[in-house]
Amino acid sequence: MSESRRWWALAAVSLATFMTYLDNNVVNVALPTIQRSLGLGLAGLEWIVSSYILVFAGLMLVGGRLADVYGRRRVFLAGLAVFTAASLAAGLADTSTVLIASRALQGVGAALLTPAALAILPATFPDPRERGLAVGIWSAVSALALALGPVTGGVISERWHWGWIYLINVPVGLATLAMAGYALDRRRSPVARRLDRAGLGTSSLALLALTYGLIEGERHGWTSGLIMGSFAVAAAAAVTFVIVESRTADPMIDLSLFRSRLFSGGVAATGLWAFGIFGIYFFTALYLQNVLGFSPTKAGAAFVPMALVMAFVAAVSGPVAARVGTHRAVAGGLGLMALAVLGVSSVGSGGNLGDLMPWFVVYGVGAGLLVPLTATILGLLPAEREGVASGVLNVSREVFGLLGVTVLGAIVSARQASELAAGSAPLPAFLTAYQFTLVIAAVVVAVGVPVSLWALRAPRVPVRPVASPEPQLVAS
Repeated sequence: MSESRRWWALAAVSLATFMTYLDNNVVNVALPTIQRSLGLGLAGLEWIVSSYILVFAGLMLVGGRLADVYGRRRVFLAGLAVFTAASLAAGLADTSTVLIASRALQGVGAALLTPAALAILPATFPDPRERGLAVGIWSAVSALALALGPVTGGVISERWHWGWIYLINVPVGLATLAMAGYALDRRRSPVARRLDRAGLGTSSLALLALTYGLIEGERHGWTSGLIMGSFAVAAAAAVTFVIVESRTADPMIDLSLFRSRLFSGGVAATGLWAFGIFGIYFFTALYLQNVLGFSPTKAGAAFVPMALVMAFVAAVSGPVAARVGTHRAVAGGLGLMALAVLGVSSVGSGGNLGDLMPWFVVYGVGAGLLVPLTATILGLLPAEREGVASGVLNVSREVFGLLGVTVLGAIVSARQASELAAGSAPLPAFLTAYQFTLVIAAVVVAVGVPVSLWALRAPRVPVRPVASPEPQLVAS
């Protein structure tokens, strides 16, 4: 591949990643506007968020296998095309059903292009020095999407129709398709692997059934036949998945990975962080606008300093982890994040941006310290296990984040209903429920501190740079 084509390939991969990361958080600030426009309840808003995460997480592993079987270039282009078309449908949606279905289709596209994109970078830049520069550019673009997502959503939802938060992907997607079609290497991947349809089907069924039960449990009743049946299906599918994966010659997930204290601890720490944090972003967007009276633009801008602090700390987190140990760096980061969430819970209805900003900055510092986690785990595992280990870590983040959105949403709804029944007005009832849930989230994140200190202890060995998607710290 020529020198210029390689850098055009990096531009295409970075732009595609930018779109998927932006779409993972641009919707948060626009949720109140979408709620008013489509007349949605809380469950409907959660499905706008959860449908994307659910499909993205459920199909990410199969997306990686498709890239092995059919080639990185072909799967990347297919995923990008699906994502762009789904963005057009979401932007033009006039009902919640169409919007949720379009968001799920976006998840399909993201699940195809994301693992293919990560495989394209090392294949395109075999020289370690150039590869490091390429990964640095890719990471910077990811952080930029994180910083621009909330404020972009705020500006669009305040000044234009909310559908433009998705329609802006269309021209960018078309340009990226043309760029990638020209620049990406047409050679096929050297190894073709089986798709493991049984593993894909059982894991997807388990996630769908569990999510449905968590989101609809309050409306139908937690002990109703429908909800109990959903949980039973989820449990049966999960057990079947474990059995299938333990017996197949080429499993979707190598279960022996979980015998490693380092790997299991890393998955647990990632899951605790995602569970406690993803749902908080969802409800903080509502809190800023409905309780504090922020405009959508101001609410989105409030997240930018936090993202920029995170990006700066992430850049120096490697040397910090090398000096104090990854287990201490990650534990410290989780501790700071838990403290920040607890601090936000104390602000209440009389607060302002000045009251929130110190806690947002503390959160950004803590989040930045988590970046070495994936690199350390993969660097200490055998090279032949890095691909599946990376896939499991990414999926665990998305799945636990999804569970955080639904479980914390159920807690907010239940506590809010209790306050309303006791005679509280709607806004005070929401605020009380929100603050109560923040405390629960802080406790969940804090549990990751001892887990990290115990599980992530490792011999001092060099850590290989990894194209880690850790900067994605905002849930859709």
